[in-house]
Amino acid sequence: MASVALSLVKHVRQHFTLHSTKTSKRRRYGTCIRFLHNSRCPLRKKDCFSFIQLPVLSPTPRRRRRFRTMFSDSVLVSDLIAEGVSGGVALSLLKLWEHTARRGVFDQKLNRKLVHITVGLAFMLCWPMFSSGRQGALFAALIPAVNIIKMLLTGLGILKDDATVLSMTRYGDYRELLKGPLYYAATITLASAVYWRTSPIAIAAVCNMCAGDGMADIVGRRFGDQKLPYNQNKSVNGSIAMASFGFLASLGIMMYYASFGFMEESVKLVIGFLVVSVATALVESHPFSTELDDNLTVPLTAVLVGSFVF
Repeated sequence: MASVALSLVKHVRQHFTLHSTKTSKRRRYGTCIRFLHNSRCPLRKKDCFSFIQLPVLSPTPRRRRRFRTMFSDSVLVSDLIAEGVSGGVALSLLKLWEHTARRGVFDQKLNRKLVHITVGLAFMLCWPMFSSGRQGALFAALIPAVNIIKMLLTGLGILKDDATVLSMTRYGDYRELLKGPLYYAATITLASAVYWRTSPIAIAAVCNMCAGDGMADIVGRRFGDQKLPYNQNKSVNGSIAMASFGFLASLGIMMYYASFGFMEESVKLVIGFLVVSVATALVESHPFSTELDDNLTVPLTAVLVGSFVF
């Protein structure tokens, strides 16, 4: 058996010499290591080559660079491409919901909440395309920052955009853009520029505002017969939906970012997300939250509570 193993190792090393690039050698070398370690004797059912001690190679610098920049070796070029792709995704979603609003595909309130849920979460899914560090965060923040300018110009009556007004407001009044939609864009901008993708506070703030608050309204309008004793405009099922969907969205984004190595999954994070989601649901159900605006009170609550639990 030892002679068979030694001949196999000799064959593998000869096979390496046929490939000139260092990357291919490392890849094939790692494959052979896994083969030797996982091979078992069919008769004795034990490791056949356990006596062979081969070093484990660390990732090459070229491979590590791919995690820092996705599209190009140049950080600036990669961020510019990520900016274009992310902006295209956000703009496509906005145009889609503007089109459904003009056609009357959905009820206006439902259409507005679909914008509310999808745009922010889809934008968060694009964050891994940007480079690590402050530059990537600022490039990502530029996209919702442009939307802030658009909300201000349209809400002040300087820019006329009937499709945006129809898809993002409750009553079709362009001045409504200076409240909820403006707070929405400001929250995503600050989450990108200040906290970024390594912070659970950014995840909690955006997910509870988008998925939590959005689903609370949808569920509450359809299954909200049982009203809260302290707020007849809110329902028990709506508050439960907000806490549940905000929590589930936070967990989903956490696992998504963890797959890229931006954070580590832990029980502490899961408990923290649950606490923040329950807290934001309680604040959202209070009458003063409606008077101010849910898009303002929910992310503020997530930031304040998150700073203690994370």
